[in-house]
Amino acid sequence: MWRKLLSTPHDVPAFVIRVALGGMIWAHGAQKLLGWFGGHGWIGTMQFFTSGLHIPAPLAALAIFTEFFGMAALVLGLFGRVFAAGAATIMVVAVATIHHKFGFYMNWYTDPTRGEGFELHLLAIAMATAIMIRGSGAWSLDRLLVRDRT
Repeated sequence: MWRKLLSTPHDVPAFVIRVALGGMIWAHGAQKLLGWFGGHGWIGTMQFFTSGLHIPAPLAALAIFTEFFGMAALVLGLFGRVFAAGAATIMVVAVATIHHKFGFYMNWYTDPTRGEGFELHLLAIAMATAIMIRGSGAWSLDRLLVRDRT
């Protein structure tokens, strides 16, 4: 089972998608966990998730850890399919809880105070789906773990 989960061809496009998706979501995880890049850190994010969005604390913590540690693993190509599924799940929840009410577009230029739509989330879900189908691709730890040792 592990061999099938980790198997992946030497696929350069999958590598590019994996690093781009993992890096982008990792930065958001750093905002949530550490307060980097203008984020609110662990306490502020947990308060927003649990009090503001009514997400149970264990699920809120899982989302934060997945965004930070899971996306670091995704960038390295470790359990790529698993962490890509985590990224897709986080994006679906973000759309369902917040971004759907702002419409499709990000609204950066028309009205930045209006809120951000879900177009970026759809791209992230598509990228995660590609990783789930193809695997981590070239230069991944997954490839190292399943290579023949004979």
